[in-house]
Amino acid sequence: MTLFAAALAAAVGRSLPGAVLTVGAVAAGQLSVGWCNDRRDLGRDLATGRRDKPLVRGAVRPAVVTAAALTALLLCVPLSLATGPLAGCAHLGAVAAAWAYNLRLKGTAFSWLPYALAFGLLPAFVTLGLPGAPWPPWWLTAAAALLGAGAHFANVLPDIDDDLATGVVGLPHRLGARRSAVFGGLLVLGAAVALVAGPPGEVPPYGWGLLAVTAAVPVLAGSRLTGRSRVPFLATMALAGADVVLLLVRGAALAAPR
Repeated sequence: MTLFAAALAAAVGRSLPGAVLTVGAVAAGQLSVGWCNDRRDLGRDLATGRRDKPLVRGAVRPAVVTAAALTALLLCVPLSLATGPLAGCAHLGAVAAAWAYNLRLKGTAFSWLPYALAFGLLPAFVTLGLPGAPWPPWWLTAAAALLGAGAHFANVLPDIDDDLATGVVGLPHRLGARRSAVFGGLLVLGAAVALVAGPPGEVPPYGWGLLAVTAAVPVLAGSRLTGRSRVPFLATMALAGADVVLLLVRGAALAAPR
C-alpha cells in the first residue's frame, strides 16, 4: 500500500514535499494496522501453531507491539492532516476502516467492507492533496475499491481452515474456499473493467491484454482441478498486481483537466 501510494502520487504529479508527506502518512497507517492485526490475532496464531510471526515465537512482547501500533497511529494523524484537511480525513477514514476490520469486522459478513473502503479512499487521499483538492474520477475509486475487496477474498484463501478453526467467520469463510476464489476473481475482473473502460482516451494494448487474462481467473478459481491448491490465490494476487500497474498508468489521466 505504501509503494502504491508513492507510485500514484508520482503519477498524478504531487510535489516532492507532498509526496513525502503522503508516503509517510500511509507508511505510519500501515504499520499501525499491521501491528494491531498481529497483536489482535496472537491468541489465534498460538492456537494454530503459526511460527512465522515474532509475537508467536516470543521474540517481542505483546505490550511492545501494542505500544508500537498506537504510536504509529498517533503519528499517522498529523502526517495525514498535513497533506490537507480533506485529504487527511480521507486517509484517516481508510485507516479507521482497517482498524475496524482488525478489531471487529474480520469475523463478520461485512469483512469485505473495510478493504473496499480503505482501498477506495486511497486515490482520494492522493488527489485531494493536489492544488484545488480535486476528487478522483469515479472509475479510479471504483477500481481501487473492487481491487481491495478482491484482495481480501484472495488473502483469506491460504488461511481459511485455520481461521474457521479459531472462530473467524468472515464473508469468504461463509462462502467457502472455491466460491470465495471465484468471487475474488470476479472482483479483480471488475477492477480491470473499470480501469479499461473508465478513463478517457484510447485503451493501451496492455489494458486489453490484462482484461482478457483477468477474465480467465474466475474460471480457473472455480475449477475442481485446483482443489485446495494455492493456484487461485496466486493467480488472483498476480492479476491484482497487474491491475495496480494499469491503475497507475491510467491514473496519469488525473493530471489532465476534466
